[in-house]
Amino acid sequence: MPDYPWIKSYPDGIRWDASIAATPVQHILDEAVARWPDRPAISFMDRQLTYRELGDLVARAATGLEHIGVRPGMHVGLYLPNTPHMVIAFFAVLKVGAIVVNYSPLDAEQVVAHKVEDSETDFIITLDLRSLYPQMERLLHRTRLKALVIGSLAEMSRAPALVRADMKQAKQVVPFKEDDRHISFATLIANDGKHAHHEIGDPTKSIAVLQYTGGTTGLPKGAMLTHANLTVACQQYLMPTQGAARLFTEGHERTLIVLPLFHIYALTGNMLFCLSIGCELILHLRFDLEPVLKEIAAKRVTIFMGVPTMFQAMLTQAGAPAPDLGSIKYCASGGAPLPVELITAFRERYGCLLSEGWGMTETSPAGTFNPVGRVPKPGSCGIPLPGIELRIIDPDAPDTTVPLGSRGELCISGPNVMLGYWKSETATAEAYTKDGFFRTGDIAYMDEDGYVFIVDRLKDMLLCGGYNVYPRNIEEAIYQHPAIKEVWVIGIPDPYRGQSPKAFVALKPDASPISLDEMKAFLKPLLGKHEMISELEVREMLPKTPVGKLSKKELADDEFRKRQVAPPN
Repeated sequence: MPDYPWIKSYPDGIRWDASIAATPVQHILDEAVARWPDRPAISFMDRQLTYRELGDLVARAATGLEHIGVRPGMHVGLYLPNTPHMVIAFFAVLKVGAIVVNYSPLDAEQVVAHKVEDSETDFIITLDLRSLYPQMERLLHRTRLKALVIGSLAEMSRAPALVRADMKQAKQVVPFKEDDRHISFATLIANDGKHAHHEIGDPTKSIAVLQYTGGTTGLPKGAMLTHANLTVACQQYLMPTQGAARLFTEGHERTLIVLPLFHIYALTGNMLFCLSIGCELILHLRFDLEPVLKEIAAKRVTIFMGVPTMFQAMLTQAGAPAPDLGSIKYCASGGAPLPVELITAFRERYGCLLSEGWGMTETSPAGTFNPVGRVPKPGSCGIPLPGIELRIIDPDAPDTTVPLGSRGELCISGPNVMLGYWKSETATAEAYTKDGFFRTGDIAYMDEDGYVFIVDRLKDMLLCGGYNVYPRNIEEAIYQHPAIKEVWVIGIPDPYRGQSPKAFVALKPDASPISLDEMKAFLKPLLGKHEMISELEVREMLPKTPVGKLSKKELADDEFRKRQVAPPN
C-alpha cells in the first residue's frame, strides 16, 4: 500500500484499499427489494410504500416510459421536489436504459431552457403544481422537449381526497388536458410492469446521470456521472461504518430527507446510499424546522443529513427542553464548511456529534469523512474515503505537490470522479492535471495525519496589499462572536490595498446590534492586520442557494452592482 498519511488515521477494521465493485445503479433497488420486500421503503404524507410496492411502481413506470417512446440512451429530465415520484422516476429511467437529467425546480426559466437544449432532454417528468408545471408547459413549446409526464401530490398521499380538499393545496394545482404530449403519471403506471431488460455495458463508461454544476461563473456544465461513479460512492460511504464499531443495522434504519433530491448530496447520500442499506426514506418537501424536529422524535429517525444553515436553525429553536434527537446514529453535514462553534454548540444542546465531510458534484459527491464517534479535528473535513487519493498542488505549477501543512489546490482521483463534462472537451481538459487528478478549485492543506482543511475556494482568495487573505479564516473568527448566526466574507475594491474584506452577517434572535468598531475590537486578537475587515453589513438574513447553502455569489453581485463596478472574474 502507498505511504499515504491518512492510512494511519483509519479506524480499526476499515481499509483504505478495500475492493469496491462497480454495478448498474438500478441494482441498488433490485437488491433492496429482494432483501427487504415487506420493509417500509418510503413514507410521504402519511402514506407508506414497502420495498415490494416501490419496486412494482418502478417497473410499471419503466414500462410506461417505453410506451411513450423512451429508448436506451435517451435523456429524461426529472423536475421534481422530494416526493415518491422522484424515487420512482429515477429508477424507471435507468431501467429502460435511458439517462437521468436532474433539474432544480428553483432554477430560472432561461437556465432550465439551457439545460434542456444542452443535455438533449427529450422527456421531462414533473408535477401539476403552479411552481413547476407552467414553466415546463412553456418550455414544451419552445425547446426540443417531446412530451411531459405530470404527476400530483394527491396520488401519493394516504388520503388523496383530503389533499384535494385542502384549499391551499388546491390553489397550487394547475389543471391540464391529457394528450400525446401531456401524459399523467397515473396513465404512465397503468400497465403490468413488463418492460424490456437493458444491459448498460461497462458501468465505468455508461452515464447514469447528467448532474449540472451550480454555474458560479457562466452557464452550468453537466457532470457525466457513470453507474460506477454512483454505486462506488455509495460503498465508499458505507465502508467507514462497517469497522470494529459497526454503525448501521441494514433493513432497520430511518432517514429523514429534507435536502432536495435533485442535488447530488441528497441524491447519493440520502437516496441511493440509504436505499442500499434498506432504510425507510421519510420524505419532506422542504426543510421546515418544527415539523423536522417533531418527525425525528416521533419516527425515531436514525440518519439525518443537512447543511450548516439547517443545524444552525435547530440551535435557535425556541423553548426548553431541547427536542429529543437521541435516536440519531449519524448526523452528517455537507455542502458548505461547518463552523467549529456550531459543532460544539449542537453537541451540547442535542448530545449529537455532527460529522462533516467534503465532496463535489463532480465526485458523486464522495470525498472525505470524519471517522464516526471520533471528535473531529477543529476545522477539518476529515480524511479521504476508501479508494480516494487526494493531493495538494501549487495552483501556479500544477505538476508540483506542496508539502504537508502547506496550502494549495486540492485535487482528487478515484472511481467516484466523473467521466467529464458533457459536450465540453475543453472544460474537461482544463479540470484535470496531466496525470488525471481532478482540480477542485478548493484551497486546502493536509496535516501529518492525512486530515484535510479547506481554507477557501481558489477564486475567493483575496489579495490585500500583496498578502493572500482567505475569507474562510475571517468567517471562522467572526463565528466566535456570540451574536453571530451566519456570516459570509467577500473582497471589495480598495484603492490602496487592491482588495479589502467585507463581512455580511445575520444576528441571532434577540442579539444586540453590533458596529464595525465593536466587531474589529472583537477580531483584533483573532486575525492578522492584513485580514481585518474594512466593512460590516448586518442583514436580517443572508441569501441562500436552492439547497440551503449561503450564497456568496448573490452578495458579491449585489455589492458590485451597488458600487457600479464589474465583479472580478
